Amino acid sequence: MAVPLSSLQSDATSPRRRSVAVNVGGVWVGGKHPIVVQSMTNTDTADAAATARQAAELARAGSELVRVTVNTEAAARALPAIADELEQLGITAPLVGDFHYNGHLLLTRYPECARRLAKYRINPGNVGIGNKEDENFRAMIEVAGTQGKPVRIGVNWGSLDQALLARLMDANAARAQPLAAAEVLRQALVASALESAAAAERYGLRHDAIILSAKVSNVPDLVAIYQELAARCDYPLHVGLTEAGLGLKGVAATSAALALLLAQGIGDTIRASLTPRPGGDRAEEVRLCQNLLQALGLRRFAPQVTACPGCGRTTSTFFQSMAEDIQNYLRQRMPQWKTRHAGVEGLRVAVMGCVVNGPGESRHADIGISLPGTFEEPKAPVYVDGRLLRTLRGERLVEEFLEILEEYVQTRYAAKP
Repeated sequence: MAVPLSSLQSDATSPRRRSVAVNVGGVWVGGKHPIVVQSMTNTDTADAAATARQAAELARAGSELVRVTVNTEAAARALPAIADELEQLGITAPLVGDFHYNGHLLLTRYPECARRLAKYRINPGNVGIGNKEDENFRAMIEVAGTQGKPVRIGVNWGSLDQALLARLMDANAARAQPLAAAEVLRQALVASALESAAAAERYGLRHDAIILSAKVSNVPDLVAIYQELAARCDYPLHVGLTEAGLGLKGVAATSAALALLLAQGIGDTIRASLTPRPGGDRAEEVRLCQNLLQALGLRRFAPQVTACPGCGRTTSTFFQSMAEDIQNYLRQRMPQWKTRHAGVEGLRVAVMGCVVNGPGESRHADIGISLPGTFEEPKAPVYVDGRLLRTLRGERLVEEFLEILEEYVQTRYAAKP
């Protein structure tokens, strides 16, 4: 299935799709509020200490909602302890519970778990919707209503409501010109999300307590599904490519999918479902979402470093080391800077490797340095606000530039009261 040409012609200036605003434990999703970054732990939730530790790491990296699996009675019993530990650590990111199959039992048997979660994620394909008058789904919705919690109704093509899919397949077979099976599957995902939301409202959940998602692992399908959902409802939409994959494949696929939708104004909260390497940093999925939103001009999280890729003109080892040193310095200083200096997250820094584009790119940044390339004169001009400030030479070049950078932040960005 090809992505419509209109998708490719959209840009980040497209108007944001109108949706209702949902309050998730003090974090607003939808409406005119900023797009929310979220993530999910991969620890055994029954291990309260490990789960709290990872949830704190994700929150400190910038995850504004943190989701945990609640799949067993042990996990449900551990939830209050996790919430307590996060409070003691000063972590305010709301906790979201992810429920499948037995969520109706866990939420009713463990009311303290239900109370301490800020939102429930329900997959209608895994809780028997369409069977026995939706008893399990209804039980979960009623707990949400009693506890005053919003719900994300998240359908997934790996666990789609089979009764609904069979109904649509039968209807398609009766058509004079049947649609391709893939198109019916896309229609089933959209229908499952919308019909489940309608059922939730029938069972008493407020319209402004519902968030929808419909996830697949194929980029063109995901774009088409969310375009349809966005056109047919005003619920906030959680957007993400499910099972995005490992390494560069996962980063590329997630970036392609989310960028296409966000550029059209579709998406109120996002997650990058990356597969981490063994022992890898789970917070990479948070940083990817932040970088996507910042690259599209939709939010600002941290100063951005523009650096050339390097070529035969650059003294690559020194250039690469300096670019990394400056990026690390910015990351280390941001926790303090953002509490003291309003707007510092919008700082633009350029670290360029030779005379070809170095001076010009440095002038476009707030502060930039153009390093000497191979066979160039050993000097490095520093530009501030488009003008040459001074030229650095010698072994302390990196340290001197960082001193200039620190002074620039202190004088350019107003101190917070």
